Amino acid sequence: MATNPLGHALIRMGGRDPGEKHRAASPLELFFDLTFVIAFGVAGSQFAHEIAEAHYGAGLLGFGFAMFSVIWAWINFSWFASAYDTDDWIFRVVTMVQMMGVLILAMGIEPMFHSLVEGGHVDNAVMVAGYVIMRLALVSQWLRAARQDPQRRQTCLNYAKYLVLAQLGWIVVMIVQAGILTTFLMMVPLFVLEMATPSLAERKVRTPWHAHHIAERYGLLAIIALGECLIGAIETLRAIVANHGWSLDAAVAGFAGTAIAFGMWWIYFILPTGQSLHLQRHRSFLFGYAHMPIFAAIAATGAGLHVAAYFIDHEAHISAAVAVATMAVPVALFKVSLTWLYSAMLGFDRITIAVAAVVVLLLGLSVGLAAAGVPVPVCMLVICAALAFAVVVEEHPRAKAAHRRKIALERLRSRVAEAGS
Repeated sequence: MATNPLGHALIRMGGRDPGEKHRAASPLELFFDLTFVIAFGVAGSQFAHEIAEAHYGAGLLGFGFAMFSVIWAWINFSWFASAYDTDDWIFRVVTMVQMMGVLILAMGIEPMFHSLVEGGHVDNAVMVAGYVIMRLALVSQWLRAARQDPQRRQTCLNYAKYLVLAQLGWIVVMIVQAGILTTFLMMVPLFVLEMATPSLAERKVRTPWHAHHIAERYGLLAIIALGECLIGAIETLRAIVANHGWSLDAAVAGFAGTAIAFGMWWIYFILPTGQSLHLQRHRSFLFGYAHMPIFAAIAATGAGLHVAAYFIDHEAHISAAVAVATMAVPVALFKVSLTWLYSAMLGFDRITIAVAAVVVLLLGLSVGLAAAGVPVPVCMLVICAALAFAVVVEEHPRAKAAHRRKIALERLRSRVAEAGS
């Protein structure tokens, strides 16, 4: 262990112990996550505004690009930190640079959305610049790990190599002022390269990430995204009170918005992610990638609640059915994605699949009711009922959900023991 001139300890980046006891998120990681609160908020607000103005294509494209940039950058930082977090002064300073990159990216989200609506060249310069700053800072971390972890040197160098190659491509995208189609055609191979990098880099030797730490980190980002749902619930309540004062509709909307966020939180944390991931380290890529639509769906639900506020406030140029769909569709995506992840990690469960099917049907019913003229707050209650149904079935003693999960985990432990013997 060495020290810098200020006397702060420098810790060798030799890789953390993947079996370390009581491993938890560090204060630095929690501070880092705060920047993503801002990014989620800006992306959600812009998405809601464009949907309320009936700019569906621009809204979906912009939100998809923003969510990929934000979520993918967070995922890469979190897995690296799980394996190599030294929490010394170098790691902290580089993390600060990454935080600055997130904030710059967030500043570029609004201009990017506006350019998509206008249909000229895509104004992604600021947003891409922030993304590149984050990624190049991470490259420096991988190079440091390559120097100080001889056992995984090639893996770390592979990460650095592919990341630099991808960032060169993003710089080209940033410089070239092209239309929507050309811009996204340039982005497609970069998306593929970014997503393929972990698999390409870790073909021979894996990094020493910690399963329970990763599960906690993912849960924390889910909670951050759910914060957008609570903000959306307050916006819906404010819109009703501003127009009509305190009323039954206001109470229903306020309750429904909060209950939607709470229901999604409850459903997400039913899956024993830490234990299942610890027993199936070979499914790390599946676990990591499958969360991208889950996080995006949670953030989109918050945006949908914002759209409901616009509609109730008579500031939206869409129908009631579309307003309700902006909440129901992402909740359906959330439930379906989470059910698929549950099945992949713990095995096929007929009750869980059946519950997901009923939830999707109820969510579709909420949109149909809105099209038939039922008030939006009442339709929001139907969305709540769909989530409540899933929670009740999973927690009801007769469903024996906890017992089924216990059996699934025991089955996994047996497989691991047999493979190791």
